[in-house]
Amino acid sequence: MIRRQFLILTGALGFFACQKPAEKTPPPAPAPKRLPETGLDVPPDSVRVAIETSEGQIVLELDGKHAPQSTANFLHYVDTHKLDTGTFYRAIRAGDAGFIQFNSGDRTYPPIPHEPTTETGLSHTDGAISTARYAVGTASNEFTLCVGDMTYLDAGGTATPDKQGYAVFGHVVSGMDIVKRILKSRLKGENLVNPVVITSAHRIA
Repeated sequence: MIRRQFLILTGALGFFACQKPAEKTPPPAPAPKRLPETGLDVPPDSVRVAIETSEGQIVLELDGKHAPQSTANFLHYVDTHKLDTGTFYRAIRAGDAGFIQFNSGDRTYPPIPHEPTTETGLSHTDGAISTARYAVGTASNEFTLCVGDMTYLDAGGTATPDKQGYAVFGHVVSGMDIVKRILKSRLKGENLVNPVVITSAHRIA
C-alpha cells in the first residue's frame, strides 16, 4: 500500500513537472494619441521624410513640436502613400528666389486648422515647407518649398488678405539643388511645362 501511494505521488509530481507554465498574455499596445481637432496621430517632435522625384531626392525635417497639425496632416499623406504619383506642378519666381508647389493630385483628406507662424514661431526662410490654402481652415493636400527667404508669406505679411499667412512646418535638409532646379524649370504662366513626378514619399530614420 505504501509503495502504491508513493508511486502515485511521484507520478503526479512528474506530471506537474512536465507541464509548461501558463503563458502570460501580453498587455495590449497603447492606443496612439490623437490631436483633438482632427483625430490625426500626434506626430513626433521631429521626423524626416524623403520625397523621391523624377529629378532626385528631397529630404525634409518636419517640426511636429511647434506645428503638430500641419506635420500630422503631411505625414498622413506620406504614410498612406497618397503623395506617390503626385507632382511638383507650379513655380513662382522672384529673381533667383521663389517657391515651388506640389500636391497629391485628387487624393485628398479633410482640411485642417490653420497654424499661423505667429503661433508656431516658424518662418518662410530658405528651404521652408508650408501648407498652401485658400481661406483659413481650407489647407489639405497642397504644399510649397521656399527658395530664399520668403517671409512675406508669414502671418502679418502681404501674401494673404487675412494677414494669417501660410503654415510652415519644417524645412529641407537635403536636396535644395533639386528644389532650385525645379524652380528654374520652363513655365507656362505659373505652371511647369513638364511637371516633376513624385515617385514615392516615406519616413526615414
